[in-house]
Amino acid sequence: MLKNLAALLICFSAVITAVAADRAAAVVAKQSASETTLAAVRRSDAADRDAKGNLRKLTPAEHMRRAAVYLSVRAFAEARAHWQTLIDNYPQDPRVAEALLGIGRSYFLGKIYQDGYNVFNQLVRDYGATKEGREALNFSAASLLRMGKFEDSAARYAEYVDRFPNGERIDTAHLNVIDTLREANKPAEALTWVTKTRQRFAGTATETNAMFAALRLYIAEGEWSDAVLTADQLLRRPFAKAVLTSPAEVAYLKAFSLEQAGKKEEAFNAYLMVPDGIESYYGWLASQRLAALGGPSRAEIVAKREERVNSAIASVASSYPAPYRQAILSAAKTRKLDPRFILALIKQESVFKPFAKSPAGARGLLQLTIDAAQKYGPAAGLNSLRENQLYQPDTSIMVGAEYLEHLTKLFPQMLEPVAASYNGGEDNVARWLKRAKQQDPGVFTSEVGFDETKGYVQKVMANYRVYRRLYTPDLIRR
Repeated sequence: MLKNLAALLICFSAVITAVAADRAAAVVAKQSASETTLAAVRRSDAADRDAKGNLRKLTPAEHMRRAAVYLSVRAFAEARAHWQTLIDNYPQDPRVAEALLGIGRSYFLGKIYQDGYNVFNQLVRDYGATKEGREALNFSAASLLRMGKFEDSAARYAEYVDRFPNGERIDTAHLNVIDTLREANKPAEALTWVTKTRQRFAGTATETNAMFAALRLYIAEGEWSDAVLTADQLLRRPFAKAVLTSPAEVAYLKAFSLEQAGKKEEAFNAYLMVPDGIESYYGWLASQRLAALGGPSRAEIVAKREERVNSAIASVASSYPAPYRQAILSAAKTRKLDPRFILALIKQESVFKPFAKSPAGARGLLQLTIDAAQKYGPAAGLNSLRENQLYQPDTSIMVGAEYLEHLTKLFPQMLEPVAASYNGGEDNVARWLKRAKQQDPGVFTSEVGFDETKGYVQKVMANYRVYRRLYTPDLIRR
């Protein structure tokens, strides 16, 4: 009986292994197909050039297809060549506005904001009544913001509100005016737009988001009483999916405001109201503040809270492995990085799958894009990198660590801005840090302007907390 059971288990294990191998092979095949498509387009482009090296005239659909392939791997210059060739050869084609928007967005994504702004303005002027024209007006405002022209940016977002009261981005345009006026150091005008937004979108998630913008403004300006009042109002509202905050975040910001106002007893009790757990970023921050505020008389309360989390961490330890140990330690040591933070990033980026690829063309363990790899690869001793090399674990770790070193030098005080930059770009993070004004990780994270990036920061930091608990700095299991 036992022999039969053992044989059955061996057979079952073999089936599982075979299924896992099939899945891995399917992933590799999918990546290979994508790389094959890119290589085929590049070969076709090499053949489809005239004596001067210019692209030949193809059908509009083919120009758009090839541009899309290049855009998917952030090969912006090659994508622009096809969009421009379409515009030059088919000026009356209905896809011209789409091609112009593609050109503008490629400059924007490549952080060449002035060139993107010029293209967006052309679109607004010539195709203002189209969806592409509306998108271009929004992108022109975003370009001005990233060029540091805050008042001009706010005016552009306000122009969108006036011209397209039912436009696709009417809600975010209102919210962008608020935050951009804050960056222009005009808090009073920003609060006026909070009122306008709440009136325009009363009873919706956008009204809640406007209230959250006001809460962040009050905290940045040190208006602690108004911050606590606004936080209490927010906590009485529903937190729908479209709301850009959470009860835990608002509760933490309320507790932080009470602490800054000198009401430490109320602050301690407010921090206790932020639930802690393995995936609770704001719970972790609240636990740290409780430890600082509690003192000897409340040490037991804080210890029990921490014990519950540590017990939960121990129960899921197998979900937090430390593969590629030597490569990570080597890359981290020379750059004075915490290898556990690199593990936290890899877990979030790829779940340790070396052949992972995102829809945006990011590849490998640390989901590097080819433009980032070519920028930071040489400093890591890796020149002339190609897309398929980013699937190599050692390459991904080395280049990713080089990028992380750059980010930690830019933002040496906290890891949250480093994580935010890895996902949302360091230029945006610099603005969010300046807007926050308060040197607190939770306050900074609340200011992160992209919902995806804010969630990313919280997940990476939650991972980091677990890795710090489970592993030494040398990645030895405790």
